[in-house]
Amino acid sequence: MLTGHCLCGRVRYEADAEFGLIVHCHCETCRRTHGAAFSSIASVPREKFRWVAGEEFLSSFESSPGKFRRFCSVCGSHLFAERVANPHVMLRLGCLDTQEKPRALGHIWRSDAASWYDPNDTIPEFAEGFVSG
Repeated sequence: MLTGHCLCGRVRYEADAEFGLIVHCHCETCRRTHGAAFSSIASVPREKFRWVAGEEFLSSFESSPGKFRRFCSVCGSHLFAERVANPHVMLRLGCLDTQEKPRALGHIWRSDAASWYDPNDTIPEFAEGFVSG
């Protein structure tokens, strides 16, 4: 069972499924939608997905013909994207509660990637924030 929720907690979902294909999407639309270098996403079967709270707080944006991005109208968290005719929906993994460590297939739309981010860079990692001096 996969579960997730938005930042303010009003919108919640469940999916009676395991992770599907996981990718890190660098397309310009994902970067701008999430304000980040990429968006991590996983597909799950539509029939296994359900909203369990706060569906009345959902808003949507048709980012390209037939593709709808669903987000909380209160806090702005993007929860999933869908093409209505597609049998799968795409979960935005930043809102996932389930703590699993499936392996991602890879990075997609690198042709649109932010110039300031390179997934091949080896840079220091910090358990929490750091103080610049």
